Amino acid sequence: MPTFISLKDGVFGLAEDPFTSVGDDQGVPPGDVIISLSRFQAEGEALLSQGRAVGVRLESHEEVEALAYDLPEISVVALAFPKFGDGRAYSYARLLRERFGFKGEVRAVGDVLREQAGFMIRCGFDAFEPADGSTVEDWERAARRFRHVYQRSTDGRAPAFVERGG
Repeated sequence: MPTFISLKDGVFGLAEDPFTSVGDDQGVPPGDVIISLSRFQAEGEALLSQGRAVGVRLESHEEVEALAYDLPEISVVALAFPKFGDGRAYSYARLLRERFGFKGEVRAVGDVLREQAGFMIRCGFDAFEPADGSTVEDWERAARRFRHVYQRSTDGRAPAFVERGG
């Protein structure tokens, strides 16, 4: 079974993935699946009615608002990073958490590098499929690299100006 890095209650760990990522050109296997937005829009209701957990992979050019109505039924939103410099998934994660109140798993997939760990956590990600072969310990170090932050975000950490009393 494939694994990913999970963040639960502030602790990083390696988790077995109960979901199977399914391409648009593949048949849907039994069990929990992560499918594309277009496939979810076409087949999501039927898959959910089967009692299985369903996740949706959102590509960077797709709008997160397309999921707004269905979020209570979705278990995982996998936000794709087509390349490490594409930051749209950060905005999508923050929208999922703050605007839409999504409580499920927000997973980073694609060109995901440990140097991004701290920023991803601040935006609401809690699961990661690293593309650079990094370990749980690497992610732990990267996420804790900087003590101070300079703006508010979904993680609730106080910005430096609040710590200074300014």
